[in-house]
Amino acid sequence: MSSTFDRRAVFVYLLATWTVSCLFYFLIIRSAGTNSAGGAFTTGLMWCPAVGALVTCRYVGRPVSSLGWRWGETRYQVMSYLIPLGYASVTYSVAFLTGIASLNPVQTGEAFSKYFGLGPMTREAGMAGYFLVVATTGVIQNCATTLGEEIGWRGFLAPELAKRFSFTQTAVLSGVIWALWHVPIIVFAGYNAGTGWYGLAVVSANMILLCFVLTWLRLKSGSLWTAVILHAANNRFIQHFFDSITAYNGNAKYILGEFGIGFTVVAALLAVYFWLRRGEVDAMAAGVE
Repeated sequence: MSSTFDRRAVFVYLLATWTVSCLFYFLIIRSAGTNSAGGAFTTGLMWCPAVGALVTCRYVGRPVSSLGWRWGETRYQVMSYLIPLGYASVTYSVAFLTGIASLNPVQTGEAFSKYFGLGPMTREAGMAGYFLVVATTGVIQNCATTLGEEIGWRGFLAPELAKRFSFTQTAVLSGVIWALWHVPIIVFAGYNAGTGWYGLAVVSANMILLCFVLTWLRLKSGSLWTAVILHAANNRFIQHFFDSITAYNGNAKYILGEFGIGFTVVAALLAVYFWLRRGEVDAMAAGVE
């Protein structure tokens, strides 16, 4: 793999990714939104960055093996799984304890009993069982879609930018690009928490801050699987577990979830932590052992 930054490759990647994405933007916006066709249009959109990366590799004569397929050290994969669980748990726990939000009254023992089909269950047992489902098979299943994004964003784009830019610049640039790619479905397809431009600004900031974590793990481990796992764990723990068990009271939607300022606070703390360790990956990007 070349260690020289290739402006042409980045341009081709962005052009190919956005060109293919336009088809799925249209389908999602024209239809019932991100859940239309059983989520098939959204899955297609999430695989567009992978298409862009593969097209770029073909165009510039770069092997597909350069995208970071190796597993790397397992400890980085474990970190990638635990980090989203940690910040989601902290954010929602604080919200529950302070009364910002409460447990969803719909999630009763009877509802969980019906969901699992294993006979009567208490609410606590049902919730614990549901968490285990989300934390295991749920995360694994979501890796199938987040892989499509991460082949592009962290498999190709972040390492390519790191050849020319510092860790900080790479994290911010890749984060801005990642956030902009989401804008059409956030603004026009209802992929938001109903908080308008506030939500757009917050989720964009959250993506940029999270890129400090994703970029550090990708460059440090040499593996795109860190990003795949973190992205999938984030989606499942927030969207499928914590959001489903939460009753959003009052202004809770401005604080919780991917569109909430609470996520911004914890993501900023994580960004600072990994920024303080930037020397480790800046040295690696420069070819220093």
